[in-house]
Amino acid sequence: MSAIIAGTYNSRDTGGIPLTAGGSTRTGVLYRSDALAGTTDDGIKTLTASPIGTIVDFRTDMEKTGLPNRVGTRRRFTAVQLPLLDGAFTGMPSPADLDEATMRELFVRIPTLADLYLRMLGTAAETFAEVARLVARPTDDTYNGVLVHCTAGKDRTGVAVALLLDAAGADRDAVIADYALSETNLVGDWADLMLARLKAWGVPPLPAITDLVTATPPEAIKAAFAWLDERGGSARYLCDGGLSDDDLEALRERIAG
Repeated sequence: MSAIIAGTYNSRDTGGIPLTAGGSTRTGVLYRSDALAGTTDDGIKTLTASPIGTIVDFRTDMEKTGLPNRVGTRRRFTAVQLPLLDGAFTGMPSPADLDEATMRELFVRIPTLADLYLRMLGTAAETFAEVARLVARPTDDTYNGVLVHCTAGKDRTGVAVALLLDAAGADRDAVIADYALSETNLVGDWADLMLARLKAWGVPPLPAITDLVTATPPEAIKAAFAWLDERGGSARYLCDGGLSDDDLEALRERIAG
């Protein structure tokens, strides 16, 4: 699948995903992407012509240094900054930010993606509930789509999108397949660039590190869903994070129709 926004690698509309009750998710409502720093002029034209009105950025300040989103000036987008530290491994921009002791600690304590997602879910319920609200209650009737992104568009974005789709009634196997698609989208130029950056820092190409940077194994998001199911499911999780029942119904209406 090609990215829909030129200059990105992992952008797509989540419309068309099967629903458990039949039918499919609506197009033009929830988009996902890697960072928009490299958006080309054609990509800007796509954004301008799209129904996207709100862009949610999960990147930390460190990740955004020197890499602001490029969205053009032809119309206004509402930028919402919701930085999440968990999942930010791929966004480390400079070896100067990591001393030798920190690097050694990273090698000793490399988490799996499943570990990373469970830690994220354990600390970011309010953040994910806010994203759900933004999708459920767009402030602009014309440009009412929401684009969610981080650096790679696979971990923080992947968990957020999986949560919202699952809570809205999307078929879980299809949600898992959409999550796993990111690895295919990122293979090649994006993955090579990120791994070369790590090599330049002196980071050894350990399989666990390569997975953190480039992989989206179905088992990782399945572990996240198992964690959620033990606590009542995705919808309950979002409500525990502050999403109201009315907003949950509005979210389902927006995504599932």
